[in-house]
Order: sequence, then structure tokens, then C-alpha cells
Amino acid sequence: MSTADAPALEIPKVQGVSPKVLAITAPYYRNVVDGMLEAAGGVFSQAGASFETIEVAGAFELPQALAIASANGAGFDGFIALGCVVRGETDHYEFVCTAAMDGLMRVAVERQLCLGTGLLTVDTLAQAMARSHETGANKGAEAAVACLKQIALKRRFAS
Repeated sequence: MSTADAPALEIPKVQGVSPKVLAITAPYYRNVVDGMLEAAGGVFSQAGASFETIEVAGAFELPQALAIASANGAGFDGFIALGCVVRGETDHYEFVCTAAMDGLMRVAVERQLCLGTGLLTVDTLAQAMARSHETGANKGAEAAVACLKQIALKRRFAS
């Protein structure tokens, strides 16, 4: 399936008080990340959720920021992590992608966080642009939907 053929996203309904979400962004490729953030914001707006945004230096710092933000009682119901790593000529790509994705999952599971992940790991900038700007295939929108679904799930089992 090509990104142009991606199914339309269904925005979940979250019971209870309006969710508060923190978007953690690594805007090394600002145009890409801004496209994902804009789409995520549209999803949150449609769902009646509020969100704030913080920036970190790069993808490697995303899990650290998630740990810091979740540990300090900021009152967020969920989080999204947005960034982009483009393959280069060295092993740096493999190390950063693995560390960032493993770190995000580890923090989310250990702390039972509702996390939507939009960390693009691509071969080319063109691939990143296709996943951050096309209607129906925007990974920022997908991360927002995933986050809202996790918040709904957490609230279901909490009551």
C-alpha cells in the first residue's frame, strides 16, 4: 500500500475530561516535523484535546524528554514524540534510531504512559516529506490518534 492509499484516520472519542497531551519534537528536519505537528494538532483539536509542544535537540533526546516530562507531575494524559532520522553514510543512523525507539518504548511501558510515536526513520528526505505532508498518510496525525486511543484505553481500565 502506498502512502497515498492510506485509510482515513478515525479519531477516537475519549471519555471524561478533555485530554491534555505533550508533543515532544526533535525538529532537526523542521519542515518535516512541523508538518507532522500541524496534522497532530488537527487531530487533537477535532478530539477536543489540548496540547503543548516542547523541542529537544534531536531524536536521541526524545526518550530523555519523555522521562523528564512524565516524572515531574505536569499532568499530561498522553504524549507524542515527533522527529525524523534520515539514513546517511555511517552507522550513526542505526544507533540513533535503535536508541530512540527502544528508549521511547521502555519509558512508556515502565511508566504506563500513553504514547503515540511519530519518529520517521527513512532513507531519503523525500520519503520523510511524503509521510509528513500527504493527506491520510501523515505520521503526526497517526501518532496523535494512537495517543488518544491509549488514553481512552487507560481510562477504561482505570474506572
